[in-house]
Amino acid sequence: MRPYTLFILLFLPHILVAQALETQFQQQLETAFEEHPDAVGVLLHIESPEHKMSWSTAIGYSDAITKTKLDPEQPVLIASITKPYVAVAILRLVEMNKFNLDSPIKKLLKRKTCKLFKKDGYNLDKITIRHLLSHTSGIADYVDDAYFNFVNDQPQHQWKKSEQIQRSIDIGNPLFEPGSDHKYGDINYLLLTEIIEKSTKKPFYISMNQLLKFDELNIKNTWFKDLEPYPADTKPMAHQYSKKNNWDSYDINPSWDLYGGGGIATTVKEAALFFQYLFEGKIIEDNAMLEELYKFVLPKEKSNYCLGFRNITMPTFTAYYHGGWWGTDVAYSPESKSSVAIFTLQKAKRGEFAQLSIGMMKILADKNNE
Repeated sequence: MRPYTLFILLFLPHILVAQALETQFQQQLETAFEEHPDAVGVLLHIESPEHKMSWSTAIGYSDAITKTKLDPEQPVLIASITKPYVAVAILRLVEMNKFNLDSPIKKLLKRKTCKLFKKDGYNLDKITIRHLLSHTSGIADYVDDAYFNFVNDQPQHQWKKSEQIQRSIDIGNPLFEPGSDHKYGDINYLLLTEIIEKSTKKPFYISMNQLLKFDELNIKNTWFKDLEPYPADTKPMAHQYSKKNNWDSYDINPSWDLYGGGGIATTVKEAALFFQYLFEGKIIEDNAMLEELYKFVLPKEKSNYCLGFRNITMPTFTAYYHGGWWGTDVAYSPESKSSVAIFTLQKAKRGEFAQLSIGMMKILADKNNE
């Protein structure tokens, strides 16, 4: 039997299944978009080696004003989905024995930062890396209604990390004893990027590129907006919208959400691939260390936030997930060994399309059980 004939016999059924799934998912996306045309545009990527799928698609527009057709390779700001990237970089430093997950942060932060928090009543000997990663530190966040109001009034203000740290200090006293409760806050991840910088003696975004093996994994369209040069041969960024705030991402200085709590711009494909490569063991190589990312820190009834990922149990599958403020969602499911990323350009319509992606993940998991 000729090698080509053997290839056809072995792989044709898988190819046909992949094509059928792509057609099914495309139709679902089109139907959902017809029902919610004010979503402006939606980007979708599914990475499923088990089903021979590495498929991107897009529907709608990249600009609500010009009605420019949305291209699946256009990058967007992924906002808080930056946090998994920071968390993985931290665990890579743990792998390298720079510190451990239960190391107190007192000796890992800059002296000036430590003085500010100590003066505000925080005991940095009790707050650990794990607490920052899981949002169980008890540190008051700098993001509140007044923060959004300020950004709304001064959208081009150039925020500095030091300003955001000071704002966290000014907002209030410690929220609770470290490790006793959960309160999501960008301040935790801003402090983690400071720890990366102090540990590596390089800007955090440069260190993260190296720690996350971007060059090795051929991740070329992922960068920190305004902190790094726009990547060569990368398409123009799509506009992202918040109807409630009357915001267009093009009109807001990205520094408001830049230093670890958010900040990364990437394509829908590279976001899915990052999750895929991570849980395939291509970034963190120690399986026990990798499992830390989705181990519950508090009882799961109290918080499903682990170390940079939410561990979500659905009826037929599990998802290691994170979402972002602008309307971005990425998840990996171990049952189907697949990653799904869906970016909705109108924040207000995020829920509808996130539900669509959950349905797609269920279909992939069910296929694996057939």
